[in-house]
Amino acid sequence: MLRIVFMGSPDFAVPTLEALIAHPDCEVCAVVTQPDKPAGRGRQLAAPPVKLCALDHNIPCYQPEKLKTQEMYDTLSALEPDFFVTIAYGKILRQAFLDIPKIAPVNLHASLLPKYRGAAPVQWAIINGEKETGVCLMKMDAGMDTGPVYARTLTAIADDETPETLFARLSKLSADLLMKHLFDIACGKLMPVPQDGTPTTAPMLQKSLGAISFDTDAKTLDALCRGISTWPTAFTSLNGKRLAIHMTHAIDSDTQEKPGTILGFDPASKSLLVACAKGTLAIHTLQPEGKKKMDAESFFNGYRPAGLVLGYA
Repeated sequence: MLRIVFMGSPDFAVPTLEALIAHPDCEVCAVVTQPDKPAGRGRQLAAPPVKLCALDHNIPCYQPEKLKTQEMYDTLSALEPDFFVTIAYGKILRQAFLDIPKIAPVNLHASLLPKYRGAAPVQWAIINGEKETGVCLMKMDAGMDTGPVYARTLTAIADDETPETLFARLSKLSADLLMKHLFDIACGKLMPVPQDGTPTTAPMLQKSLGAISFDTDAKTLDALCRGISTWPTAFTSLNGKRLAIHMTHAIDSDTQEKPGTILGFDPASKSLLVACAKGTLAIHTLQPEGKKKMDAESFFNGYRPAGLVLGYA
């Protein structure tokens, strides 16, 4: 029976926790997750999804504001775990904590390491137009996603991929990858291999990333809009008011119009066409300031914006 301390926070981590709970030869002896945080319009405190899963299964759950305390060290040490399993926990463990598990502290990271080390690998893979990504099962060290890798699994990134769709797929792949290899790691059949290649980073997204410019090529702009569609969301300006842009796709056809010019509505793709420096951006859903999200056809019929130019002066 493997004793496991699980560390994670968002929905992305829940399938892996559930897979460990369901396995007859695993005992999740504790869960460590982020503190409850305000959410929604009412800013009421909301528990992390991992906490809710732990409570459903009567697993002790810890939510330290800071993990690097003697109290948490003593608590986790007393559990005598074989493994720490972390996935999207959101905190870096210092070496003293990494030395607690009898076998190994392992982490599931949603990229093909050493590419996209950091907090937002899924979003940056989409933003940068990657054609594939995946999940790495790694042995943790004191660095930021720098530890050696036990195994990895790959998945293609579709042309219409969003963080929402990619997170859902990678979440399941993470659980499958761990359960496929955990017992081989436990008995020493699988050893980690140092990361090979040029590292890149995936820092936390900033709200300013949402301010888009049409003075670029449509494919680059489409990838950015999709990559930040969950947060912070792309936005521009129409007649001095904010206009959020949600779902898009790129069209290769060029135009002589000024970048940002609304060319019209395309009934075939049900999208609003906007000129870019190269190519055309087709926008499927938008949200004018103070209004609800709407499809391109409703926006076009309501605002009659053909010929107007999007963007900040």
